Amino acid sequence: MNPERKPQTLPQWLLHNAATRGSEVAQRHKREGVWKEFSWADVRDEVRALALGLRARGVQRGQTVVLLSENRPELYWAEWAAMAVGAKVVALYPDAAESEVNYVVEDAQAVCVFAEDQEQVDKVLPVMARHGALHTVVWWESGGLWSYKNEGLLGWDAFRAPAQPIQPTDEAWFEQAVAQGRSGDIAVLSYTSGTTGAPKGVITTHASLMHNAELIGQTMRVPDGAEYLSYIPLSWATEQWVGVTMGLMRPLRVSFAEQPDQIQEAIRELACEIVFFGPRQWESLAARVHARMLDAAPWRQKVVDWGLRIGRLARADQLDTRARAWWVRALLPVADALVLRPLREQLGLKRARIAFTGGAAVAPDIFRLFAAMGVMLRNVYGCSEFGLITVHQGARVNAETIGETVTLHSAWGQPMEWRVTEAGGLEVRGGAGFAGYWGKPEKSAEKMNEGWFQTGDAVGQGPSGNELIYYDRVEHMNRLQGGHLFSKQFIEVRLRFSPYIREVMVVGDPTREHVTALVNIDGDVFGRWAERNGVSFTTFTDLSQRPEVLAQVAKEIASVNQALPEAARLRRFVNLPKELDADEGELTRTRKLKRDFIEQRYGVLIDAMYTDRPRTAIEIPVRYQDGRAGVLRADVTTGRVPSSARNGDQNP
Repeated sequence: MNPERKPQTLPQWLLHNAATRGSEVAQRHKREGVWKEFSWADVRDEVRALALGLRARGVQRGQTVVLLSENRPELYWAEWAAMAVGAKVVALYPDAAESEVNYVVEDAQAVCVFAEDQEQVDKVLPVMARHGALHTVVWWESGGLWSYKNEGLLGWDAFRAPAQPIQPTDEAWFEQAVAQGRSGDIAVLSYTSGTTGAPKGVITTHASLMHNAELIGQTMRVPDGAEYLSYIPLSWATEQWVGVTMGLMRPLRVSFAEQPDQIQEAIRELACEIVFFGPRQWESLAARVHARMLDAAPWRQKVVDWGLRIGRLARADQLDTRARAWWVRALLPVADALVLRPLREQLGLKRARIAFTGGAAVAPDIFRLFAAMGVMLRNVYGCSEFGLITVHQGARVNAETIGETVTLHSAWGQPMEWRVTEAGGLEVRGGAGFAGYWGKPEKSAEKMNEGWFQTGDAVGQGPSGNELIYYDRVEHMNRLQGGHLFSKQFIEVRLRFSPYIREVMVVGDPTREHVTALVNIDGDVFGRWAERNGVSFTTFTDLSQRPEVLAQVAKEIASVNQALPEAARLRRFVNLPKELDADEGELTRTRKLKRDFIEQRYGVLIDAMYTDRPRTAIEIPVRYQDGRAGVLRADVTTGRVPSSARNGDQNP
């Protein structure tokens, strides 16, 4: 395609695909056990009907539409329809609380919300009563909503009624509205996670979406028509780049599972070639492998261990095995047939040609485990404000880095430049540029340093010079009382590789002499482990404080300590008596730690670790799934990490 004739907005790409490959399958959605297919012409018709519905409700160019749903075709159609009429979109996490919905509706000045079902509508209606500008709420799952009476609440079919039947004048209006779009128009407001204050709406243009989608496609060599399952929420910038935008530009065949808990089954059925999970999902898959081994007979465990060992020897840092010893090459097909291929099939990774992750740091051992299975995992690193920064490229992956810097250009952006400041912070410029935060010019200005965008991430350079090693956020790099510098996140990602540890927060600052940790055990894995080892327990709280469980966690921490400098090694820890929860403000919706809040809530346990108090009584406010509030009371034991494992020395 002539670069000057490339579509300049996402809806223009949709019309291009409908015109040039209208009968090809664009999307699939599993409904009542059957995969329903939608061609590009079908998708265009659905988007056009929604765009006409938005016109009938008075939604105008430049206004804001909010999306609140699990990933499904209707979510994509609603986004493209809003963009088609010139509106911008905010996608929220489907488990967002009413207060979060209220904040975004007010901050983004939303006029319309697309909500999946009764659960989502119940969050929006109180917000609608408070904000007069929000005049329309559209739902597409009717269960429980038949008795709701609200002038602005419309079902999917009623909202689309103005487009039935379609008239030539409506078709002409739709095409004209799409043609008015420009690459510099605002497409999406991507709200930050709010770990350091109130969330900010990152202004994302069509040019930014297309530039970053093009770079991912080039660096990962994504083939046209590849199978992709959309699972990561659209509130993540990376899913906007991949499923929403690259799905149009490449294009991809984008599918949607019937239910959120059927993702692995859907990936396995579709034999997806592109698999994108967040770090927690890859860690969960790794934990599943370990958990199944705990349940297996001893002889089967030995076979799996042998197969993974051969896989690691053959694919330590690459899938090209030609440089390996002859006996490793000879044994690999046997290991693949007996162990590795069945593992890939069970995890839905049988045809995964491109497997990647992003959003947070990932333990190098996660990369090595999947490489041993024959799946080359790659990291995508960037930020919603600037875009793509690094990707693991080519046939080799250095698991200790977050990939090589991406300095390519596209029709919508310039090559990126980057530098590391004396303080270790990463700064970038070029690309599609930083368009600022919605309604917050002063916050936008704070991110710039003489034309350079300050990512706020502390990084180092890898062996090749253009590879980056991620340490932590600059503000989270810490010194201990003796002046020793260490990275909390560097330690945390390695601890989370343990199948026994679901979440962990490392503690240490200039007022402390050493490093400690608040640990969330994996209740499912430890439940199996306890049954196998004859350890009785009643609740998660009881299990977390069992002496045998504390000893196993201490062993896992001691193993990670071997890779840390002496000053950064953990000496004490506590197992939290409950799981950290986003609904209680302990985690963001992307499962990032809200450190200040956690340190305040569990301050008595932190004090206990540093005063070496053996047991501490604590009362924790909790919120149950049915909305009731309560208090969890528990006696928490301070665990000690064996000092015998403190050898070896690597800098974070």
